[in-house]
Amino acid sequence: MTKREPDPAVEGFLALSAARLAPRTVEAYRRDLDHLADRLGRSPADASADDLAAYVAQLRADGLASTTIARRLAAVRSFFRHQVLLGARDDNPAASVELPKRRRTLPRTLSPAEVERLLDAAIGTTPLDLRNRALGELLYGGGLRVSEAVALDRQSVDLENRLVRCLGKGSKERVVPIGREAAEALRRYLSRGRPYLDRRHRRELFLNARGGPLTRAGVFLVLRKLAAKAGLEPERIHPHLLRHSFATHLLEGGADLRAVQEMLGHADLATTELYTHVSDRRRRELYFRAHPHARRKKSATPTRKK
Repeated sequence: MTKREPDPAVEGFLALSAARLAPRTVEAYRRDLDHLADRLGRSPADASADDLAAYVAQLRADGLASTTIARRLAAVRSFFRHQVLLGARDDNPAASVELPKRRRTLPRTLSPAEVERLLDAAIGTTPLDLRNRALGELLYGGGLRVSEAVALDRQSVDLENRLVRCLGKGSKERVVPIGREAAEALRRYLSRGRPYLDRRHRRELFLNARGGPLTRAGVFLVLRKLAAKAGLEPERIHPHLLRHSFATHLLEGGADLRAVQEMLGHADLATTELYTHVSDRRRRELYFRAHPHARRKKSATPTRKK
């Protein structure tokens, strides 16, 4: 396949996007716009609404998930909004293209007992044990995204007031409270664990065994090792599962939905509301397992009195 020459319209859009969006988002935009250009055989800037409707229809025919199609079209819509703002086009041809309906799946969670087993698997006195316990407690106790956790520095944590300052999506800063368990685990790690790992005088809070910053991939590996030790399914455990569990357990405990939204850093309350459905489902499951009348099976034919 012949390598395509850089498209000035696309490159200008990506350069402007790089000033306000995360690098991974900009790279995703590039891939999506390159994919559209390959399908069209020309610059996306010349696409019509009919071209884009045909493109989406082809993506559906290719069997792509509705979430993938929606993401690609979101990149295209952003590109054409940019074109309209520049005056390069009078219309946004992507605005009229219908998105496939997205089926919102309920987040999976761990039970409180499973969380305890996972965190207890990190009990130990080595620097890595202390780090792993602090990391797990923070992900569950503060509901942080893995990207937020690995980006924390030593000054991000206020142990006296049990607060953590983190940067979420779109570089939006928020302050989240953490529980006593998380604060104690962090205190032990900072006093008895991190000094033995910090060979390079790093600013990051969480360090790896070589003294460098702990990465997202490193966090996944840590949690999967703890899961195996705890007797849980390692392939089921990931950092976001602890965030899901944090939100669900708060709502089950009676926390206010708006407060949970703020702690999670969700821009849209509807995203947080998904966790209320998880709570409702769990309550129903507990009811049907526990209530005598819910468990009782009716006999096929009632006995008739003679």
